[in-house]
Amino acid sequence: MSECRICPRACGADREAGNIGFCGTPEDIFVSRAALHMWEEPCISGKNGSGTVFFSGCNLHCCFCQNYDISRGSQGKKITVERLAEIFLELQARQANNINLVTPTHYAFAIIPAIELAKNKGLTLPVVYNCGGYESVDTIKRLADYVDIWMPDMKYKSAELSARYSNAADYFERASKALEEMVRSTEAKGGMAFSEDKPEEMIMTRGVIVRHMTLPGATADSKRILRYLHESYGDRIYISIMSQYTPMPHIMNTDKFPELKRKVDPAEYGRLVDFAERIGIENAFIQEGEVAEESFIPQFDCSGV
Repeated sequence: MSECRICPRACGADREAGNIGFCGTPEDIFVSRAALHMWEEPCISGKNGSGTVFFSGCNLHCCFCQNYDISRGSQGKKITVERLAEIFLELQARQANNINLVTPTHYAFAIIPAIELAKNKGLTLPVVYNCGGYESVDTIKRLADYVDIWMPDMKYKSAELSARYSNAADYFERASKALEEMVRSTEAKGGMAFSEDKPEEMIMTRGVIVRHMTLPGATADSKRILRYLHESYGDRIYISIMSQYTPMPHIMNTDKFPELKRKVDPAEYGRLVDFAERIGIENAFIQEGEVAEESFIPQFDCSGV
C-alpha cells in the first residue's frame, strides 16, 4: 500500500501514508452501506437477500456510474478490519445468502484479514467478489482462497468506448485476463456449485457470473462481449445481461456524453437478448420490466456500518 499496484491503474500512491490513490481513497476502509440486498441475480439474492457491503471509491470512475455518490470515495464511514469482520458476521446473523463485496478492488488486501478473522469467529457464508472487472491477475490470485463467487463486470470490448467512458483503453485486455484467472480458480475448486439447503432457490455457493450492462447505442459492442463470453466459456459461467442503465444527474448536467442521456430502448435490449439466444447462450439472466430507475439504487446512508 506504500506504492499501490493493486489494480491495473498501478498509480503508485502511498496510500499507507494517507495519500489518495486513483480509486479516491487512502489505505483506510470506507464503507457506505451494509445490508440485505434483494435485487441481485436470483441465485445470489434468493428470498433472504444478499449480504452486501458497499465500499466507497472505485478504480474505474466510469462517467455513467450508477453508484456515483460513493464511487468517487467522498462518502462512507471509516472502519477497521475488525469492524468489517463484525459486519460480515452481522449479515450472516440476518440470514444473508452470502457476503457480497461491492466495488472491493482497492481494499482487497484489507478484506483478506477481515475474512480470516470472521471465519475464525464462525463465518460460513460464501464470499462474492462483485467488481468492475478491471483487475490485476496477481490480485485475483491472492484472493482465490477467500472468494467463492466471482461476479465481475465485462463492460466493453471496444477500446474506444472504454477509453471514452472509463479512461481505460486497456479495459478488455485486463478484464479478460482477470476473468480467465477467476474461472481457472473456480474450476480448481471443483467448478460451479449450489446450496443443498435450498435446492428450490438454486443459491450459488461457488461459480462465476459475468455482468454486462448494455449502454444506449452500444448494442454492437454488447454483442461482441456476449459472443466472446460464450465462445470462451460456454456454460462454465453465467452471463447476466442487464438493461438497467439509468442516466444519472451528473450525466444529464454535462454536454460531454449526449448519447448517454437516455435509457436503453426496450427494442435495443430485446434484440440483444434475441442475439444471445441465437448464438446459444443458455446460462443467462435477463432483466424484465422497468428496471432503469434510480429507485433500484440503494441509499448510501451508512446503514449497517
